[in-house]
Amino acid sequence: MTDNTALNLASETGAQIIPLYLQSDWSGSSHWTGAKRQQFLVGCLESLDANLRFIGGRLIVRRGEAIAELGKIVRESGAEAIYLNRDPDPFGRRVEEKLKAVAPEWGIRVVDCKDVTLRERAEVLTGSGEPYKVFTPYAKNWLKQAMPTPGRRLSQITVPESVRSGPLPALGDWGLVAEGSILPAGEKAARERLTHFLNEGISRYHLRRDFPIESGISRLSQDLRFGLLSIREVAQRCRATEAGTGAEKYLGELIWREFYQQVLWHFPEVLTHEFNEKYRGMKWPGSSAHFQRWCDGQTGFPIVDAGMRELRETGFMHNRVRMITAMFLTKDLHVDWRMGESWFMQHLVDGEIASNNGGWQWSAGTGADAAPYFRIQNPWTQSKRYDPEGRYITRWVPELQTVPAQRFWTQPEEGDRLANDYPEPIVNHAYERDRTLELFKIVGRG
Repeated sequence: MTDNTALNLASETGAQIIPLYLQSDWSGSSHWTGAKRQQFLVGCLESLDANLRFIGGRLIVRRGEAIAELGKIVRESGAEAIYLNRDPDPFGRRVEEKLKAVAPEWGIRVVDCKDVTLRERAEVLTGSGEPYKVFTPYAKNWLKQAMPTPGRRLSQITVPESVRSGPLPALGDWGLVAEGSILPAGEKAARERLTHFLNEGISRYHLRRDFPIESGISRLSQDLRFGLLSIREVAQRCRATEAGTGAEKYLGELIWREFYQQVLWHFPEVLTHEFNEKYRGMKWPGSSAHFQRWCDGQTGFPIVDAGMRELRETGFMHNRVRMITAMFLTKDLHVDWRMGESWFMQHLVDGEIASNNGGWQWSAGTGADAAPYFRIQNPWTQSKRYDPEGRYITRWVPELQTVPAQRFWTQPEEGDRLANDYPEPIVNHAYERDRTLELFKIVGRG
């Protein structure tokens, strides 16, 4: 409700507004979504409907194919225009293109707005007008441009009484059942998280952000993903804190988000192919059995297993641990990054298609980076550096609660178990590291 570009513009030009949510009629299994994120979405829509009712309106829900349902509601209501915030991903873009194609037949205007990012599509380009493929020069150019200011919060709305609505979506509509324990949904909860971060976290963000047991991160990713918070407001309020290095570092993370959005805009093929063309067609010799052990948090690598269990239970994983688990799957187990990307999207509440793909390709060594495949994190030394007391590991892997933290810093000898009810490491990191380097060299010579 706060700084929603399309909503604000529509309210300035129309006496009556139909706030519309089009519910997909998809149900069943999917490579791209799962119960936790849909459960969060359901809570967000309940909150949005309540907020609209508070200012005199209501949320209109229709279910079915997007263009067909839009056509029905245009005919029923006599609407003169459709306002929308542009979608950065290819699926949403295709719907927007179809809508613009049929709008003249319906006698209606389509007004699409920039809202999801601070810099959009082709606003940050190289000197030759090409999209950036490496983050650092993109970020330098990004920072040179003026920061857009947030818009207002809608305080009143009139929705035509004659427009019918279906029920608010429920998790069962998609054939799903609740899993684990997720964060509170809705704009109020998101704003409370933002306030907490600004008051308690941002000043030390650069010092604490890499330690998964500490509350040193913003926890705003799902709020930006679902539009509960405006990216303009988040950026402006962070900079206004005068938190120095902490605020600068957090802004850098927002720029990474925008970088991956523009990569997806200019190179939508990254959803199915390696960003670096040199590695397209690369064979990933990992096994389905190893992939399942990774999914289950039973690899025998404590920090990897902790992250995977946290994800399954909460729909969240700390960003440092996301890198560790993703790099372990691709460079220790040699499993195709697309399998891990899909698993994350099925379980992450904040699963966002551009950032998830960008993060996975970065970790796999196939993505937008200057020298990708040389980067191979050691899970044991990562544990020593970022979880030195083993508190994160033992929180999510209770079998190891009585094991000294120093045991998590180096790989045990073959046959040496960290605990009787905990598996031995399924691979030897040093060996698999050398194997990865050779695999990439072979493809590079290819």
